[in-house]
Amino acid sequence: MTSQKTYVALFNYGGGMRGIVPAQIMSYIEDKTGLRMAEMVDIFAGPSTGAILNAALTRASKDDPTMPMYRARHLVKFYEREGLNIFPHDSFRDFRGILHDFNNRTLKVSQLNWLFRHGHYDPANLGKALKALYGDSMLNDSVTSLIIPTYNIDGDQLEVAGEKDETSESPARTINNFVDHGGHAVWLKNMKIDHPPGAPTRTPKVSLYDAVMASCAAPTYYPCHHFKASFPEDMPDGSQRWYERSFSSIDGVIFDNPCISYLGAIRRHIPEDANLIMIILGTGYTNRSVKKEDWNSFGSLGVVDPVNDLPLINIFFHASESALMQSFAEEMGNNLFVFNKSMITGLGDPNAPSTQIDDASPENLKKLIHFADSIVEENQQKLDTLCNLLVSSRDQKKNPSQKKSLLDRLIGKD
Repeated sequence: MTSQKTYVALFNYGGGMRGIVPAQIMSYIEDKTGLRMAEMVDIFAGPSTGAILNAALTRASKDDPTMPMYRARHLVKFYEREGLNIFPHDSFRDFRGILHDFNNRTLKVSQLNWLFRHGHYDPANLGKALKALYGDSMLNDSVTSLIIPTYNIDGDQLEVAGEKDETSESPARTINNFVDHGGHAVWLKNMKIDHPPGAPTRTPKVSLYDAVMASCAAPTYYPCHHFKASFPEDMPDGSQRWYERSFSSIDGVIFDNPCISYLGAIRRHIPEDANLIMIILGTGYTNRSVKKEDWNSFGSLGVVDPVNDLPLINIFFHASESALMQSFAEEMGNNLFVFNKSMITGLGDPNAPSTQIDDASPENLKKLIHFADSIVEENQQKLDTLCNLLVSSRDQKKNPSQKKSLLDRLIGKD
């Protein structure tokens, strides 16, 4: 039986300059369909560089607020134009080798202290690029649903709507035995989906610039991003008031991946009788296999040493996704479309791109575009099927009386 409605969710991974990969894949989809991504996708999700893409692709046009301002090809140009401004060549390399050099005792203590204090890239460069991209747009201006994840490290500033005690000096709260006082995952969401029906909007008042800067504040690359956002609170008399909260946030990649986004931020907004199509666009898999002899030889510092490719940090980033991916894929079935591949297997090839998220050299960007094109070529049939599905889904939304369509056949519905 045909479901009442189909929703399309798109998850773009984080990965710094490797964001040009999903931008290039989306450019192919737009060229193939003749439509912009925001015309075909209902929900955009993803952290860090994925948030840069999603916020831009859903930014409303100044001429027509119902249409997006940018096409995916504009985002390809964004990385090519702004890359070396955001990640100036070699400005971070000394800090990357700090543990290695310290182990060899080649650094003076004064040098060590300076690098620890000043090892970040200048966030003003990223900020300037994002301000040019988003202007003064707010989160609630997005033309379709947008979810931007970030991680608030300052739990002392947390307050929970509807549970505030005006007489209490501490904003900490306990919900189901979890103390809401330490670090905290935050979903900054503008949901255009009316589910449950008639539910009041909960979109916070926050600029796209602040939301994306917070989601991009990758530890060791950038300092945390401090910003304020206002949230609605329902009053006993039925009215609504707004209260302001402060955040000190770091990169949403800390906790976010497609499985987490689906379970924590997307599924609750989708009616149970609807079809959810989920598209996942990667920036290249970079998790390496580690032999037990190597792991045991690293020692306590070696497992977080950039010289060893940060093995423990990479494991932290990939562990939750690997634990959830099988059940997630089984639940989604034929409605899941993943476009990604390993960057590790091709490292011996001189044309292979760097796995580093801050390599913005023109040569590496060309290699990343070639990497994206190879994903398209290797998944041509699946991408063509997806393009047909996206066009059919969009057409069905415009003509909901059409009960049987190409969409039903493509996703295997009876």
